[in-house]
Amino acid sequence: MSEAAARLFVAADLAAGAAVEVSPEQGHYLRNVLRLGAGEPVSLFNGRDGEFLARIAELGKRRCTLAVEAQTRPQHAEPDLWLLFAPVKRARIDYLVEKAAELGVGQLLPVRTERTIVERINPERLQANAVEAAEQTERLTVPTVHPLRPLPAVLADWPPGRVLVVCDERGTAPAIVEVLQSLAVEAEGFPAAGVAVLIGPEGGFTETELDGFGNLPFVKPVGLGPRVLRADTAALAALAVVQAVLGDWHQTRRR
Repeated sequence: MSEAAARLFVAADLAAGAAVEVSPEQGHYLRNVLRLGAGEPVSLFNGRDGEFLARIAELGKRRCTLAVEAQTRPQHAEPDLWLLFAPVKRARIDYLVEKAAELGVGQLLPVRTERTIVERINPERLQANAVEAAEQTERLTVPTVHPLRPLPAVLADWPPGRVLVVCDERGTAPAIVEVLQSLAVEAEGFPAAGVAVLIGPEGGFTETELDGFGNLPFVKPVGLGPRVLRADTAALAALAVVQAVLGDWHQTRRR
């Protein structure tokens, strides 16, 4: 089967024999960036039906249609991993969302904490970053970027059973590896109700916030080692450890 030069996320249902019209931006990418033509292969995924090989049927300035041929990978379950984070400046938040998508996060929830400096985000731009990262990393789903909400409101609506790993910069929490290993034993793998990681703002959580976490039964405070990490670095480091200890890093790359 031909190796596709491009991989695109589409909203349409995918099945052998279907015709899928991609967005004008995707058509421009295929035509003017990759310089592909009729008959050339493209991989498609939609987060529901797995991955399919398709071929360009029509590629004009206004319209691009792909003919879906066959499934190349079935849809499979991924670890139910969320990231809660206080927004940082634009370049770093773009980087954070991109890398979190690469690391397998399913839901990205920006939260406003007491020391959050950045008060507004652009969810549409961040969602586009997440889509691009999913396309490049060969994952079969795209993470959802949520609107910015106050942290207390998010915690008040917390789903039953989901574990919240809070990165505590005070240096008094147990090491993240120890906490996750205990959780793996308790849950016999990745917790069925899912896991979320919470990273504070650049100035850290307030003492009031940290004390409040201790009253929540679903919270597990963890430490990230002896060094002071930037907020975006801490988020990605914590996600990597979660995937290594609890998640899907024991699996090999699927081709």
